[in-house]
Amino acid sequence: MHSGDDRPSGVRADPLSGVPDAVYRLDDQGRFAYLNEAAERLLGHRADELLGRDAREAFPGLRGSLAEEQYRQVLEDGRSREFHFFYEPSSRWYEVRVFADPAGAAVLFRDIDTRRRSDDDRDTQLRELAAVLEALPSPTVLVGPDGRILSTNGAWDRNGRRLLPDGIWPGRPGEDYLASMIRSLEPAAHDDLATGLRSLLTDAANSDGRSFGLDYASTTREGKLWFHLQATRVDAAGRVVVTHTDITDQVRARDELLWKVRHDDLTGLPNRARLLELTTEALGADHLEGVALLVLDLDAFKTVNDSLGHQVGDELLRLVGGRLSEQLRPGDTVARLGADQFVVLAHGCDASEAATLAFRLQTAFARPFTAGEISVPLSASIGVAVARSEVRDAHHLLSDADAAMFAAKSSGRDRVHLFSPALREAARWRLEVATRLRGDAIDQLVVHYQPVVRLDTGEVDGVEALVRWQHPERGLLAPDTFLSVAEETGQIIPITRWLLRETTRKAAEWADRGMDLRMSVNVSARHFSAETLVRDVRVALQHSGLPADQLVLELTETSVAEDPTRAEDQLAVLRRLGVRVAIDDFGTGWSSLAQLFSLPIGTLKIDRSLLAAAERVAAGDTGAVLAAIVGLTRTLGIRSVAEGIETPEHLRMVRAAGCDLAQGWLLGHPMPADRVPTWLEEVRRAGGDVCAMAAAGQVVPSAR
Repeated sequence: MHSGDDRPSGVRADPLSGVPDAVYRLDDQGRFAYLNEAAERLLGHRADELLGRDAREAFPGLRGSLAEEQYRQVLEDGRSREFHFFYEPSSRWYEVRVFADPAGAAVLFRDIDTRRRSDDDRDTQLRELAAVLEALPSPTVLVGPDGRILSTNGAWDRNGRRLLPDGIWPGRPGEDYLASMIRSLEPAAHDDLATGLRSLLTDAANSDGRSFGLDYASTTREGKLWFHLQATRVDAAGRVVVTHTDITDQVRARDELLWKVRHDDLTGLPNRARLLELTTEALGADHLEGVALLVLDLDAFKTVNDSLGHQVGDELLRLVGGRLSEQLRPGDTVARLGADQFVVLAHGCDASEAATLAFRLQTAFARPFTAGEISVPLSASIGVAVARSEVRDAHHLLSDADAAMFAAKSSGRDRVHLFSPALREAARWRLEVATRLRGDAIDQLVVHYQPVVRLDTGEVDGVEALVRWQHPERGLLAPDTFLSVAEETGQIIPITRWLLRETTRKAAEWADRGMDLRMSVNVSARHFSAETLVRDVRVALQHSGLPADQLVLELTETSVAEDPTRAEDQLAVLRRLGVRVAIDDFGTGWSSLAQLFSLPIGTLKIDRSLLAAAERVAAGDTGAVLAAIVGLTRTLGIRSVAEGIETPEHLRMVRAAGCDLAQGWLLGHPMPADRVPTWLEEVRRAGGDVCAMAAAGQVVPSAR
């Protein structure tokens, strides 16, 4: 047996001296019979100090220990034993294997204290992590460095059993995590998960605390659900905690919010923002040609809203959206821009096909719409724009369609108009007008005055104020070039307010010079809606000092018909103040005569179009139609004014019909304020009877 290095010469070397594990033999009495070099080092004694000694005496800590018990059992049954043994005197762990032999037992052992304590620490950490995972409300797994599941929490097991199809179990400890997730993820999402997880498992440097996230959808027994997966590496050993948080409610709330952002609350149709997105997509698709937008604006819908109420109006808008949707081709979209405007996005059509679609959309308005028990006829003006090679911007195309719609609106109700480049110029002009009217344009406005002449004496009774714009680049502009835009934008109200101040001041100034001229001023229906007309008139009269009966407010019959009740209330107040009220352009609208004459009207102005119509239909007796109208006005105590007198025949006809007053280029052109006194003086010197001069073919003094 080995007894150190001082062997007699010729003695064979110990064959176990090179074995790294400690080896010793005990006889059947428990005494040391052999030790190799490793055993000497591990036990801390030379062989000659231990051979023949009882192991329990040499190492008292063995008495009653697991090692003694295992050794005794090996001697009793001859079966080998393997176990871990904590030797208290040295406070270290050893791995021990005991084999029976004829003379006792052979023992192999090694110091595993470092490894055992590391394993214990790992197990402790694992138990602590498992406890933490169990406390988490979200389904959670702990994945080892080999990608296999080390531990799961209760939420993971419960969710798996609840959501996965029958017979399929959630991933369990020992199973490959990625393999288990194939059952829940789409292939693309699974690839993302595999890439992210492997980066955490394989990158050992500075990896603690690194994480990655992934949102994914999963089809379950409860339908489609959404989860947020968060994987975090927790230690240098490469373990990763993966949580799966149910975010279905958040996703659905987000999708609902996104839907609301992109759709109209009232009709459920795509809104302007969504329409522009869809149009941009269509324009950007190379394989699609002939993208068209059709803008529909309901005619006179404001009147419907004001007369029937917004609840009925809202229901009508929903019905319109539904009917338009029924007329669409597959793949086309109808959206609501806002207010009473809708727009259709059409694919694959040229200008002719887009126009055909527009006319088909008009059929949606062929039948009245029924809201509750109310049947309401509606029509729409439609503008059509088809994308061209140079138009690849959704805003640009919508602007073109809007310009075409405006042209359709301007040409009358229930019309279809195709876009042309000239309309873009018109739209740019409207934008310039709207911008300048909000700026300094009101300081560039001037007033021209056209004489109003008495037909019985030919004397000048008054003047009508006609506003002009002295544009810095375009020169003097007629009212029809900018007042319609002022109406749309609401700038007509400050313009009219300025006009009232300017004209009443000028009329008062002329009166002081002995020229008593009634001042006629046109007023927009917008002023009725704003309900500032009465105040604005009072302020103008007060500041100028002009008597109220010298001011005539002219309103078109269509403007009054838009809101007759509001108009009647305000006009009644003005009439009590002494202000005269005239209905302008009579014969161009479709108002009820009974409703019209119920207003406090003092004057009715007969439009020139009615003169032309009378000439055509009355042939031999051209004055009969006009005479009937004038007779009706006189019965009601209303004065009549014939407009548009341009020929001696016009003059003869209106005088024969019995009209009270007349105006027109035959009798006097519109003129600047400083020209009026001079012109009146020239008329006076020529005899003072403008009608007689015109009837005789004499040239009325120039007003220009």
